[in-house]
Amino acid sequence: MKVLLLNGSPHKNGCTYTALEEVEGVLKKEGIETEIVQLGNGPIRDCIGCGGCSKKDGACVFYDDSINEILDKAKQADGFIFGTPVYYAHPSGRVLSALDRLFYAGSSAFAHKPGAAVASARRAGTTASLDVLNKYFTIAQMPVVSSSYWNMVHGNTPEEVHQDKEGLQVMRNLGRNMAWLLKCIEAGREKGFEAPNAERAFRTNFIR
Repeated sequence: MKVLLLNGSPHKNGCTYTALEEVEGVLKKEGIETEIVQLGNGPIRDCIGCGGCSKKDGACVFYDDSINEILDKAKQADGFIFGTPVYYAHPSGRVLSALDRLFYAGSSAFAHKPGAAVASARRAGTTASLDVLNKYFTIAQMPVVSSSYWNMVHGNTPEEVHQDKEGLQVMRNLGRNMAWLLKCIEAGREKGFEAPNAERAFRTNFIR
């Protein structure tokens, strides 16, 4: 079993990474393989809704950033944790651009796999940011993993995040819950319980 942790911050070892690292430590203790993927500070294209991915076997038509590489990793992962810093009470623009393209081009890589969102802020805007990221899970038939409080840490530097004892505890409990759910899914699969098939989609664009 493997969990892919996506750091949506441009800072490789900043506050968001500190939160993800705390979750990762617990997952490793639970015997879960992990990988933290850095979006970095290079340009990330927005999704332009061209639909070209439907003709490319679920790959995005743009290859000048890391999205298709992340999508390949997502296909091999069993669970996901998306981390974001909070800017003006919303997730980072780069993580939204990345997730728009990942889910539009490769939603089948995420379906029925547990997901969790983590937000890092100096002070406020965390719950609004978590609400945005959680919507990616709920449109892709993904179980949403929770913790003992909302999945957030506070601090303006990694050192300050380390002082947020409650926030780090929430991260550790999130890791335990993710590991538990992954093991439950694996046990169910061994007993013959497979994920359900969704009905064919009806695209109701307007109501007369």
